[in-house]
Amino acid sequence: MRVSIFAFSVAVVVGSALAQASEAPTGAGSHRHGERLAQRHGKASFYDDKFQGRKTATGERFSQEKLTAASKDLPLGSHVTVTNKENGKSVDVKVNDRGPHVKGRVIDLSKKAATKIGITPEDGLAPVKVEARPSSQPTEELKQAVHEKAESTGGVIEAEGSSTPQ
Repeated sequence: MRVSIFAFSVAVVVGSALAQASEAPTGAGSHRHGERLAQRHGKASFYDDKFQGRKTATGERFSQEKLTAASKDLPLGSHVTVTNKENGKSVDVKVNDRGPHVKGRVIDLSKKAATKIGITPEDGLAPVKVEARPSSQPTEELKQAVHEKAESTGGVIEAEGSSTPQ
């Protein structure tokens, strides 16, 4: 009798764990908390100094000393995490401009943001993963916009001319 109760208890625990694992999201663009992320894979570059003080797409003045970025398609005002695939360093930035306008590039960073993930003026570029999490957005409108972007693209967009996501 003890053996059958023990076996039943083990089966219940294992079955419960398997059921939870099957409900967890898998694949590109997913997150362990069940939230689909808007992801981009490609190259990151940083703004030239000639843009210092110029107005961005949001109307803000660009500053190399702020943690900001330009994206072709992520919503203006959204907050994203940029991770350098070569060294694993990440930085959180606010998208306040449009760009980059170069094939294979997915994001332009301020120098402060680029430096935080190890992009130097000598290198100029790095392979990156850009992630926008709906729940991390500052407004309900941005949460919805990022959610819709993630859902409409299946979560991941790879820049034209870039390598396979890692």
